[in-house]
Amino acid sequence: MEQFEKDNHKRILAVQHAFGPPGSPLQSPGRILYGEGYLMKQGRKKWEQKVFFLFNDILVYGSILVKGSWYKKQKIVPLEDVKVEDMEDSEKYQHQWLICTPRKSFFVSAFSLDEKKNWMGHINSCKQELLQAGNRQPGSIYAPSWIPDNAAQKCMRCFAIFTATNRRHHCRKCGFVVCNQCSKQKGVINNIHPKKQKRICKKCHQKSRDEVTSDKRGVRVGRNSYEDEEGEESSDDEEMQGDIPSSWLDTQMGTWLLGDV
Repeated sequence: MEQFEKDNHKRILAVQHAFGPPGSPLQSPGRILYGEGYLMKQGRKKWEQKVFFLFNDILVYGSILVKGSWYKKQKIVPLEDVKVEDMEDSEKYQHQWLICTPRKSFFVSAFSLDEKKNWMGHINSCKQELLQAGNRQPGSIYAPSWIPDNAAQKCMRCFAIFTATNRRHHCRKCGFVVCNQCSKQKGVINNIHPKKQKRICKKCHQKSRDEVTSDKRGVRVGRNSYEDEEGEESSDDEEMQGDIPSSWLDTQMGTWLLGDV
């Protein structure tokens, strides 16, 4: 067990150093790094390859600068706030599923069906063990997944055609692609950012007003335990899915394998 703890400490420290000074510290008592790998993540404009790390209490992901050694734009999500949903394959991407969190929900794609099953299974297993320990409560509020820009040629509210001047915007509350005229309103979305107003479409704005009128207490406040992600980050890395499988901690002895759940 002592050797396992040393190996685990070394692995976590390597991940922490890979994100450099801008990243948050990852060392924490009792934290175990269970797996890591590269997945395609759907952004606002395109799919991009990202690196993901699964710990026994958090999910960490970021953009790739140098594969295997240098990453940026670290995102940390408490595991109790993560929900995974199976999705059907698309024409371009296979082995997809949806990762839902209170502040951002997005589609990811693995390079094989086994890879997808392992990621979903390990996330669910780690989350279940975390909740059974009794010191965490599962999340209940999740952000909508954004509709990709290229999936909407018209505003999804007024149906005006998008042009070079009539640009696309996203409603932070429903994830729809809307025009500027239909998204001039702003509102506080508690599970995304309780202290900052975000762009929302006219329908969500009216719905929020109706909710406040019917319930003087307003919308319930969600947890805000990880950093906000305003929009989708840009990246020069357009590399498609590779043939490197994710690695998993198979036993407490510290063996890393592509294991089945």
